[in-house]
Amino acid sequence: MPSLLQRLITRTPRSVERDTVTVTLEDGRVLDVQRVRDPRAKRLKLSIDERGARLTLPWRASLVSGDRFLQQHRGWLAEQLARYMPHDDLPAFVPGVTPHLPLRGEDVPLHWHEGRFARIERLEDGVHVRLPARVSDATLRRTLRAFYEAEARADIGRWLPAYLAGLPRAPRQIRLKVMSSQWGSLAPDGTLTLDLALVLGRPSAFEYVLVHELCHLLQANHSPAFWAEVETRFPAWRDERQWFHAHGRPLKARLHRLLQAR
Repeated sequence: MPSLLQRLITRTPRSVERDTVTVTLEDGRVLDVQRVRDPRAKRLKLSIDERGARLTLPWRASLVSGDRFLQQHRGWLAEQLARYMPHDDLPAFVPGVTPHLPLRGEDVPLHWHEGRFARIERLEDGVHVRLPARVSDATLRRTLRAFYEAEARADIGRWLPAYLAGLPRAPRQIRLKVMSSQWGSLAPDGTLTLDLALVLGRPSAFEYVLVHELCHLLQANHSPAFWAEVETRFPAWRDERQWFHAHGRPLKARLHRLLQAR
């Protein structure tokens, strides 16, 4: 049997604990904050994205210290809300109600129809949505996501061939997913992952992210050599990076709002 010392050394790690607290901002708004006690955390941390605000505490930190930290950063929270969080009037995806759908930097007119199966397609006069008389919320979100994925893959299919010639190999596969902070990533096995929200924004920004990740097949870092590869293939990359600084977070928030359950 293991000794007492061995049992102490190999103690089972604590699991992550979550709950919700509220904080009143200086303008009177009440904000729900997800409080996460994480045994891996080294310090108190406050973050915010399209999913909401999050307070992370190390395991040994007291709740009192967390509340104090939250109160000290109310001004910062208000600034981030104004910059990143979706407004109350941000359009959701509601059958027969939502008039437009964001796609490739535009708000494209939506046309609602009754149909036998749930289907969304892009035609010359806008996006047409066909839905059964009774459709579940899960089916609606799944159909919208499939539409965006198909549109994104069509864009990638147009751009990718022009960049493959100068690469040591093609990506192993290309995945599309909803990413909270990144716009893309390249795994060691060559799998390229892109944020689905890219297809909502302007096409040149989407193409830049694709080129950025492809260049990691040449340079697995962000060294001057890497940026030289990006410069050669996409000279306007600085403009697109600036565009993401101004519009990136709202873009992610908009996709999140469209895909979230009612």
